[in-house]
Amino acid sequence: MPKHLKVTQPEHSKEHVTESVADLLALEAPMDYKSSQMSMNMGGGGRGDGRPAWNSKLQYILAQVGFSVGLGNVWRFPYLCQKNGGGAYLVPYFILLLLIGIPLFFLELAVGQRIRRGSIGVWNYVYPQLGGIGVSSLIVCAFVGLYYNVIIGWSIFYFFQSFQYPLPWSDCPIRRNGSQAFVEPECEKSSATTYFWYRETLNITSTIADSGGLNWRMTLSLLAAWIIVGLAVLKGIQSSGKVMYFSSLFPYVVLICFMVRGLMLKGAVDGIAHMFTPKLEKMLEPQVWREAATQVFFALGLGFGGVIAFSSYNKRDNNCHFDAVLVSVINFLTSVLATLVVFAVLGFKANIMNEKCVVENGEKILGLLNSGVLSHDLIPPHVNFSYLTSEDYAEMYGVIKTVRGDSFDQLDLEPCVLEDELNKAVQGTGLAFIAFTEAMIYFPASPFWSVMFFFMLINLGLGSMIGTMTGITTPVLDTFKVRKEILTGGCCVVAFLCGLLFVQRSGNYFVTMFDDYSAGLPLTIVVILENISVAWIYGTKRFMQDLEDMLGFRPCTIYFYLWKYVSPICLIVLIVASVIEMAVSPPGYNAWVQELATERFQSYPPWALAMCFALIIIAMLPLPVVFIARKFNLLPDGSNKLSVSYKKSMMKDISNLEDETRFILSKNPSEAPSPMPTHRAYLGPGSSSPIELTTTSISSLGYGTSSQTSAGPKTDL
Repeated sequence: MPKHLKVTQPEHSKEHVTESVADLLALEAPMDYKSSQMSMNMGGGGRGDGRPAWNSKLQYILAQVGFSVGLGNVWRFPYLCQKNGGGAYLVPYFILLLLIGIPLFFLELAVGQRIRRGSIGVWNYVYPQLGGIGVSSLIVCAFVGLYYNVIIGWSIFYFFQSFQYPLPWSDCPIRRNGSQAFVEPECEKSSATTYFWYRETLNITSTIADSGGLNWRMTLSLLAAWIIVGLAVLKGIQSSGKVMYFSSLFPYVVLICFMVRGLMLKGAVDGIAHMFTPKLEKMLEPQVWREAATQVFFALGLGFGGVIAFSSYNKRDNNCHFDAVLVSVINFLTSVLATLVVFAVLGFKANIMNEKCVVENGEKILGLLNSGVLSHDLIPPHVNFSYLTSEDYAEMYGVIKTVRGDSFDQLDLEPCVLEDELNKAVQGTGLAFIAFTEAMIYFPASPFWSVMFFFMLINLGLGSMIGTMTGITTPVLDTFKVRKEILTGGCCVVAFLCGLLFVQRSGNYFVTMFDDYSAGLPLTIVVILENISVAWIYGTKRFMQDLEDMLGFRPCTIYFYLWKYVSPICLIVLIVASVIEMAVSPPGYNAWVQELATERFQSYPPWALAMCFALIIIAMLPLPVVFIARKFNLLPDGSNKLSVSYKKSMMKDISNLEDETRFILSKNPSEAPSPMPTHRAYLGPGSSSPIELTTTSISSLGYGTSSQTSAGPKTDL
C-alpha cells in the first residue's frame, strides 16, 4: 500500500480515518517499541509527546548542579572534614562517592529519563507493589522544603541587614538605665554575632515548649522566600531552567572571590594547613565512614525525587552516564572549594581571636605584676608588653604556670593557643550566621562581602528548593490533570502556612527537629528500595540492556556489581548504623539559655518526642501501605496510568489503527488482534516483554517484513 494512500472508513468505525497503517506505525510517540522494556511508549526525542523539555543540555546540567550543590556543601562538608581527620576525610568520602554516590545517581537519572515520569510514576512502573517509594519521596521533599526555605528566609534577613556600615552585629548594643550606660549582659557574656543571631534575628525562647508567638521579621522573610521560590518554579522547567543560569553559577563567582580575598588575609594559610593536615588514624574509625556515606548520600540529593523529575524532561538518547559523573565530580570539587574558602576565612578569624586573647591576658599579667601578685622575675627580659607576640605570651604563660603550680587557676589566665581556635568546630547555622559573620567584621569593606555571602546562600538554597519543589510537583502533574500554575501556587501557600511553625520564637528548635528526623532514615530506606527494585526485582541484566538501547553503548560492567551487591550492602550498613545512633544518642536539642548566654542540651518533652517519631512514621508509611494494598488488589497498580502530558491523541491513533487493520484483513472486531498489549503488567523474571507481545501482534497482521522486524530490539534477556 502506498504510504499516502487513504483508506475507506469501515462501517463499524465512528472516526474518520485519514492516515494509513504505515503512517500510524511510523508515529514514534504511541508505537515506539523499538526502545527497551522500561519504555513508557512516549516520544523518543522528548519533545513529541507534549511533555516539557529542557531548552539546552547546559540548562539541564545547571539544574542538576543547582539541586545537588546546596547549603550542605558550604556548612556541612567543611565541618565534617575538620572533625574527621582533615585531608584524611577526603579519602573515605571519595571512595564512597565511587561506590554508592555515582552509581545510585546514575540509576535515578536513567530511570527518570527512560520512563519520563516523576518519582511516583517511575516506581509504579518499575514495580507497582513498591509504588510507595515515590509517595515517600514526595513526603520527605515536603518536610525538607518546609524548613529549608526557612533557612533561605534567614539568609534574606541577613542580606538586607548587610547594607549598613558598620554591620549591625559588629558590636554589642548599649543599654541605658537613667544616666548610666552599660553593655547588654547577654551580649557581653557571649559575643556580638552570637547575640545578634539568637536575640535580634530569632529572638529565641529558652525551651521548645515556650513558643513565644510569631517572630514578625522572620515571618516576612519566610513569605519573601516562598514568593521567590514560587516565581522560580511557576511555569515548571520553562521558568526554573532560566533561573538556574544565575542561581547555579553565581555561587561559584562568590566562592572564587572569597577564595582570592581569603588567601590575602593574615592567617588564611594557617586555616588551610590545619584543614588539610591529614590525621590518618581517623580513617580507621567506623564513625568517619558512616558520616562520609551520609554526606555522599545527601550531597547528591538521592531519594528526594528531584533528580528523577529533572531527568524525566530529557531526550531519550541523552547520555545520562556522562551527566551522573559530571554532576558528581562538580559537587565534590565544589565541596573542596567551599572548604578552602571556609577555612581560609576561619584561619583569619582564629588569628584575630588569638591576638585579642594575647592582648587581654597580657593586660591581666601586667595588672598582676603592678599589684605584686606576680614577681617581675617571672617575665623574660625580651618581652615587650607594648607589642606582645603569641610566642612571647606562650613563654610567659608556661613559666607562670610552672612556678605558681596549684594556685595558677586563681590567676584566670588563658593559654591563647592558635590551634585551639582552629579546632573550634562549627557547622550549620553556627558557621554561616555566627562564625562567618564574625570573620567578615574584620574584612575591609565588610558590608560588600556580607552582601555577597548571603546572596550566595540565597542562590544556593534557591537551587536546591527548585529541585525539591520539582520533586513534589512533577509526580502530581504526571498523575492528575492540574495546571502547573495552580498547583505551584497552592503548594507555596500551604507550605508558607505550615512554615509558620518555624518562625515562632521557638522555631529554630523545630528546624533542628525536622533536620534530624524527617529525612535521614526515611530517605536511606527509600534509596535502598529504589536500588533493590531495579537491581533485584526488575533485574540488573535487563536494566543494563535498557541502558544500552537508550544510550547506544553498554555501561561499564562494574555498574552491574555495584548496583547488585555493593550499593545495597553499603546502604544496609548505613541504615543499621543510623538506627544504632538514634537508639544510643538521647533525643534532644541545644536550647539557648538567655540568663547564661550559652547553649545547653535539653531532652525533648513527650509531645515533641512523639512528633519526632511521627515524622519518621509519616514519611515511611506509604511503603507498607501501598505494598499491602497492591498485594491484595485493594489498589490499582497505576503502572499503565498515562501521564497528563501523554496526550489523548495516542489513544485515538491506536483506535484508528485497530479499525484499519480490521478493515484490511476483513475480520470482525472480536477477531482482530490488538496492536498493543491491553495492560502492561510488571515484567518480572521470565515474563514476556511488551516488545515480544507487540512483535507477535504486528506479525499476525502481515506486517512482519524486514522493515518492521529490523526495528525490534536486540535482546539476550
